[in-house]
Parts: sequence; C-alpha cells; structure tokens
Amino acid sequence: MVERIRITNGAKRVIDSLREQHGPLMFHQSGGCCDGSSPMCLPKGELMLNYTDVYLGTVHDCGFYMSADQFQYWKHTQLTVDIVKGRGSNFSLEIPLGLRFIIKSRIFTKEELKQLHRD
Repeated sequence: MVERIRITNGAKRVIDSLREQHGPLMFHQSGGCCDGSSPMCLPKGELMLNYTDVYLGTVHDCGFYMSADQFQYWKHTQLTVDIVKGRGSNFSLEIPLGLRFIIKSRIFTKEELKQLHRD
C-alpha cells in the first residue's frame, strides 16, 4: 500500500512527549509565509478545518491535513514528517523544545501514482 504521509522514529518520539503534555494531536500544513509551509503540530481540534483542507492520512495516531492550495504542489509526492533542531516561527507545539517538524518529500513513481488513484 502506498502512503501519502509517513513519519520518522525521531518525530514519533517527539510526538509521544508532546502527547503526554497536550493530549491528542493533529498536524496541519498550509502554504503561508514564513514557516507556513512547515507542518504545525497542534492539540487535536484546536485548528478549525474546512472544505479547503485535504486529509492526507494519519501519522503516529495524528491526523495530517494540508491546505488545498498547498496540496496542488505536493500531490505527486510522498511526504515524510521529520524533526530537526532549531526554532521555527510558527505556533507548533514542539517550538519551545528548540525543535521543529519538517517535511521531506520524494516524487511518487508512475506505479505508485496508479495505486493512489485507485483509493
């Protein structure tokens, strides 16, 4: 099965720590300025979703959503949530820890794209 969204073990460990403090979590990635293209980890339900948001899947029990405009740029890629040292400039929960979630991507093969379209 081809997944649109994946996650590294390092990112999972950070999510586990954040979940202990904040309860259930979610991710959202918009196409805004500054760190707007970085995934934001938020308490589940804190961000109001609407018809302009696309559900990409679940990573480590967290729903991952992306703005529809941003999805148009990324729809041909598999995304992997990772974690790095450094401070971002958004409201994501990991920022006070001196960490930030990032997205790594790779383009789907033709075969993988066919599998995605069957879903």
